Amino acid sequence: MRIGRALLLTAVTLAGALTLSACDDGGKPNGSAGGNYVTGTAGISTVAQGSRTEAPKLDGETVDGKTLDTTSLKGKVVVLNVWGSWCPPCRAEAPNFAKVSKELADAGKDVAFVGINTRDSSRQNAASFEENFGITYPSLYDPDGKLLLRFPAGTLNPQAIPSTIVLDKQGRVAARTLVAISEPQLRSMIDPVLAEQ
Repeated sequence: MRIGRALLLTAVTLAGALTLSACDDGGKPNGSAGGNYVTGTAGISTVAQGSRTEAPKLDGETVDGKTLDTTSLKGKVVVLNVWGSWCPPCRAEAPNFAKVSKELADAGKDVAFVGINTRDSSRQNAASFEENFGITYPSLYDPDGKLLLRFPAGTLNPQAIPSTIVLDKQGRVAARTLVAISEPQLRSMIDPVLAEQ
């Protein structure tokens, strides 16, 4: 029985590695995993407006005990950031998210930021992270990663921690990256989608 479990875990790990490697092909359109997207040299994948797929409903309790449903945010560009308080790259990029989300809110832009806190064993750790880095937008509390599994396989889904996904105003996946990002990279994901008619 242990051998069967080990083989299953190995198969799952290999499938995950193949999925990740399929996303980065030097900026060429990628259709091998069912997606019509382009991955640029910075590791940011984008989807043309006519080829986008609807993001799944992401709902539940937030780190601060409130409730949130991302489908209620249609009409705005939505920036989803998958993070964990235990994750060094998440800590490295957090100040960029705090700054950009505040500046866009102050400018009155139609952008909503939503965190997805995953694999944190307690809300207290997640709340401390948000306080330490000045994160003022809500984060769904997803300790088991169940929300991440709602993204269909073969789409631009969050396959790493951290991951960032930008949804257009219709709630469709427009861009994704699977690495910690800088402020200019974050803006390069948001600005073109915000400018769309």
